[in-house]
Amino acid sequence: MKMILLLGLTLSLSAHAKENKVDPAAQAAPTQPAAQAVPKEIKVGVKGMVCAFCAQGIEKNFLKQPEVSKVEVSLENKYVILYFKEGKILPQEKIAKILLEAGFESVFGK
Repeated sequence: MKMILLLGLTLSLSAHAKENKVDPAAQAAPTQPAAQAVPKEIKVGVKGMVCAFCAQGIEKNFLKQPEVSKVEVSLENKYVILYFKEGKILPQEKIAKILLEAGFESVFGK
């Protein structure tokens, strides 16, 4: 009798487990393609910047760009940090062009 009860209990539990099993593929949320992250800032080396007037000119030229919210220029370390408005960015080519037109060479990855 005990054997029959145990067998019945085992079958019952087994059937219950099968009913409540969820397919792992059905559990996974549908994946969406990752949005391209837009950097909030970029640091660019500047060759040829030798005075405060140079730094000031660079700052003014970048602040004219609608994508740029803030500019930090380091005369001592020869770089500029551009801060962008939400969801906006200047392509490297445009940054290089702005610096070149002002008489400076850009160094990316500095």
